[in-house]
Amino acid sequence: MVISKRPLHLFVAFAVAILPFFSSANTISDSTHVATETTHESPSEAHEAHGEGHGEAESLDKKDKVNAYIEHHLQDSHDFTFFSDEKEGKHYGFSLPVILFDKEAGVQVFSSSKFHHGEEIAEVNGNYYALHHGKIYKTNAEGQLNYDEHHHPTNEKPLDFSITKNVVSMLFTSALLLFLFIGLAKSYKKGPIPTGFGRVLEPLIIFIREEIAIPNIGEKKYRKYMGFLLTVFFFIWLLNLLGMTPLGINVTGNIAVTVCLALFTFIITQVSANKDYWKHIFWMPGVPVPMKIILMPIELLGTLTKPFALLIRLFANITAGHVVIMSLIAMIFVGKNLAADLPISLGLTLFISVIEILVAFLQAFIFTMLSSLFIGMAVQDHHHDEHHSEDMLGEHDNALV
Repeated sequence: MVISKRPLHLFVAFAVAILPFFSSANTISDSTHVATETTHESPSEAHEAHGEGHGEAESLDKKDKVNAYIEHHLQDSHDFTFFSDEKEGKHYGFSLPVILFDKEAGVQVFSSSKFHHGEEIAEVNGNYYALHHGKIYKTNAEGQLNYDEHHHPTNEKPLDFSITKNVVSMLFTSALLLFLFIGLAKSYKKGPIPTGFGRVLEPLIIFIREEIAIPNIGEKKYRKYMGFLLTVFFFIWLLNLLGMTPLGINVTGNIAVTVCLALFTFIITQVSANKDYWKHIFWMPGVPVPMKIILMPIELLGTLTKPFALLIRLFANITAGHVVIMSLIAMIFVGKNLAADLPISLGLTLFISVIEILVAFLQAFIFTMLSSLFIGMAVQDHHHDEHHSEDMLGEHDNALV
C-alpha cells in the first residue's frame, strides 16, 4: 500500500515517533526544597545536596508521570485528548457523549466535558456523578467517594452505555469497511478487474480465501463463513493500524473487545458443529469406555480454551507492543542526557514501530486463521475421512500384493 509514493509504514512510524511532542509530558515543576539555614553543612555542600535531592525527586516525578501516561494510553476514555498544557491546566481535544442508566434517575445523557477529565463533578438533573479511573460513580454534591479495605469505591455505578473513544474507533472502522467493500462490489459491475482501492483489497480477499478458508474449512463449505472471516481480518487489522497513530487508540488492547471477537468465533463454531464434532467430544470413537469418561470433560474444556487462547493472544501482543513503544519514547524525558537519549530513543521507536506494522497484520491473520481452523474442525465430516483412509489402505495393500 502506497500513499503519496511513500511506504505507509514510514508515515505511521514517524507519527508514532513524534507522539510525545503532542502529549501531556511537559516540563515538570518540582516542589521539593531543601532548607540550608538549619543545617551545619557548608553552602557548597548544601547546594550539592539540594541538587542531588532535586534531581532524584524530579526523576521519580517524571517516571510516575510516564507510568501514568502509559496506563492512560492503554485504557479507554470518555474523550479524545490530543495534548495537554499542565502549566495552565488545559486539555486540547473534544468530548464524547455520556449515556448512563441510573436506577433512580433513569437515562442520563450529557457531554463528558462536565467531568473536565475527572477533575470536576458532573451535575445532571439534580444528580451528581464522578469519573474515577475511567469509571463513573454516583456521588453527592461534594463528590464524596467511599472506599472498601482494598481502596475500591463502593458508590453505586450506573450502567454506562457511553460513546467512548474505543466505540468511536470501532464505528469509524465499521463505516470504513462498508465504504471500501461496497466500492469494491460496485467496481465489479464495470468489469472483472476492480478499480481504485479495490485493486488493493482483491489480493487480500483472494489470499484469505485460498490460504485460510479453503485449506481449513474445505472447498464445499468455506463460502458460508467467508463473510465472517473477511470481517474479522479487516476489522482487527484496521483497528491495529489506528492504534499506531498519535490519537492513542488501543481498541484491540482492550480485553473486552478481544473477548467479544473470540465469543463470535466460539458461537459460530458451536452452532455450525455437526454430530461428528459432538461425538468426538462426548463419546470419542475407537477409545475404551473408561478413557471416554476421562477424556469427555477434557475435550469439553478444550472447546472453551480455544477461544480463550484467541482473545489472550490478540490482547497480550497488542498491549505489549504499545507498552514497549511508549517506554522507548519515555526515555527522552526520563534520561538526563538529552543529546544522547534522543537519537537512541527515536531510532528504537522507529524500529519497533515498523515491527508493530507487521504485528498489526500478523495478529489479524492469526486470529482469522485460528478461527477458520476451529470452524473447520467443527464442520468437517470425520466418517468420510475414515472411509477415505480405509480405501487408501486397501489400495495400498492391493498394490503390495
